[in-house]
Amino acid sequence: MDTYVYELGKSLYINLTNRCSNACTFCVRNGHEGYFGNKLWLQKEPAAEDVLGAIDFSKKYEQVVFCGFGEPTERADVLVAVAKELKKRGYTVRVNTNGQGNLINGRDITADLAGCVDYINVSLNACTAEKYQTLCRSRFGERAFEELISFAEKCRDRGIKTNLSVVDVIGAEDVARAQALAKAHDLPLRVRAYIADN
Repeated sequence: MDTYVYELGKSLYINLTNRCSNACTFCVRNGHEGYFGNKLWLQKEPAAEDVLGAIDFSKKYEQVVFCGFGEPTERADVLVAVAKELKKRGYTVRVNTNGQGNLINGRDITADLAGCVDYINVSLNACTAEKYQTLCRSRFGERAFEELISFAEKCRDRGIKTNLSVVDVIGAEDVARAQALAKAHDLPLRVRAYIADN
């Protein structure tokens, strides 16, 4: 059976798709079927009703996070439909994204997200477009890097609490460069520890 929602700690996570515009060298999907015991490869992508039907609304979570084995903005319409219902029910909503949602959808989706998403975490992953493409291998090429920063700025400017993030395995020097880049764009940067095995 497909896993559309799964719990980690005090949060609920939503797995909308296995599609992603990146093919990151470090992705947890490489060689794994799941994450912390949750099998996340999907046979069928869920409709909004499927996701909502899988949620136990009697439970109160610290937050509900769109983060599965794919890029959630590949299913932007479903993401927004589910997030709107979650907001109606009083939940805090976060999206973990590669920041390529506008490229993926061929339009600016940040206005849609602003009405139903509280937090956006954009994975910066590198300090330059060239290093990003080497590491993340976006189907959009090096322009994905500039676009993800623009996406983060648009989300922030629409009132969504937005941050960039990098994983510490890129090395202290590149982390420092990423911090400088984030500061130049007036965006907070979160440095995450790499989870090698779950």
